[in-house]
Formats: sequence, C-alpha cells, structure tokens
Amino acid sequence: MNIEHLRAFLEVASTGSFQLAAEKMFITQSTASARIKSLEDRLDRILFIRNPNGAELTRAGHHLYPHAQTAVSAWERARQDISLPDELTGVFSLGVQLNYWDVITPVWLEWMQKEAPLIAPAIISDYSEQLMRKLRNGLLDLAILCTPQQHPNLEIEKFIEEPIILVSTHENEMNKIRGQGYVFVDWNGEFRAQHALLFPQAPVPHLSVGLGLVGLNYILKSGGSGYFLESMVNPLIQQGKLYRVKKAPVFTHQTYMVSPIKPASPELLKVAKDELKKLVPAAMNR
Repeated sequence: MNIEHLRAFLEVASTGSFQLAAEKMFITQSTASARIKSLEDRLDRILFIRNPNGAELTRAGHHLYPHAQTAVSAWERARQDISLPDELTGVFSLGVQLNYWDVITPVWLEWMQKEAPLIAPAIISDYSEQLMRKLRNGLLDLAILCTPQQHPNLEIEKFIEEPIILVSTHENEMNKIRGQGYVFVDWNGEFRAQHALLFPQAPVPHLSVGLGLVGLNYILKSGGSGYFLESMVNPLIQQGKLYRVKKAPVFTHQTYMVSPIKPASPELLKVAKDELKKLVPAAMNR
C-alpha cells in the first residue's frame, strides 16, 4: 500500500477538504483525488462522502484512520532510523514555532551534545499549523508551538506564558502611539481579538506582519512601535534601543508542548520535556 496515498487520506480527513489537503501537500486537487480513489479501489471500500461542503469520513474511513496514522508514523520513524550513522542510537525531532527559534535552538543543541551525544537532534522551525501537521504524521517527537489543535493521538500541555508589551523606538506615552509607525504583529487569534477589543478606533497600522522578528527588525531600522514578546525586546530596552510605552495594555502569549500519546521513546521524551522546562525560561531571562 502506497504511503503517499495514506498521507493524502489523513490530510483530507483532517481538513475535510480535497482542495485544502492538496494545498497542504503541495499537489494538485486531481492528484489528491486520484490517490484517494486508488486507496478506495485497493480496499474495495468508499472512504469519504463527497459533498459541496467538503468530505466526511465514512464508517470504513473511520476504521482506517488510526491504522493509516500508525503506518505513516512507522514509515517516517523507519526512514530516520535506517539513515542513522552506525555510531548513533536514535533521533529526537523537535519542532519550534518560528518566534522562539533563536531562543530554544542554541540551548537545546548544546544540551543534546553534552548530555545525549548518541542521539541525533533534528530541529524544525515552522508555524504552529505546519508543526501540528508534522506531529500528526509522525515527523516530530515534540513541538513547542502557540496554537495547538486537539487530536486523539496527541498530548497538549501548557509550557510558557509571557507578556506581550508595547515598545517604541522613542520614549512615548500610550496616547501618542497612533497610526504612522505602528507595526501590527499578528501573534495569534486571541491577540487579534483582544487587540481589536481594546483599540476599536485604531487606524489601519503602518505595517502588518505575521512574524515578530520581521516587525522588530523593521522598527529598529525605520523607527516606530509595536507589540512584542517581552523576552524578545528586554535586551534592546536595556541597551536603550527601545522604550517600553507607558500606560499601555499588556497582553499574554501562551506556548504549549505537544507530543504523541504513544511516543517512540517515552523515556527520552520525558527527559526532553523536563530539560526544556529548565533551559528555555533560563535562556529567556538572560
């Protein structure tokens, strides 16, 4: 049975749409449909009820779903293990949300090299949605992300909560931060909603970005203001390159640890979680 057919099945089941599944897999919709049709022919069962609103699993599709997940996960793990050099005993794949890449990666790699030299570390940085997809497909042992999605085979636990504060390249009070020079960073859906609630009359921002580092680099170069993670801007405040805006509302940003309920190595996963809970807060407070 073709693994790519099973991947297509899982994506259509997850998104409820052949079109969205095709986009996520970077294939055409006709290719996704052909893979599902081939799978249905092979199993002699209809797996999806197709309708104008999308696609729903049939009873046979629901029965296949956990087996498809197991097969895809086992295949990915086998590919990793087979490609390992003889001197290494395993791989641990960590996914990191883009805004935390520069904080987590150095301390994690340093710890892995010192404490787990026989384990090959793999680190993938991406947006939360893509990291969730990799977790579902068995490509990650653990991910640190901001917007987790509930899934029967994944465990979600809160990790770090930190303030999102308003900073400016000039000393200003809240009533002077308006319009020109304000950069809106789209941290997540909760931030968008709270921001709109607190600033209902705010003009269209000078610039809107989806990644904190992009917005931060922009105001450092061109001047301006914006809401950023406290750990991201504290060193710049201490250096006098940024100023915290007085009387500005403070938002919160929650990150999560997401991992398989049935991990490839339960012992290694537990150690990794415990160490990250110590390493990351320490790195953020430097």
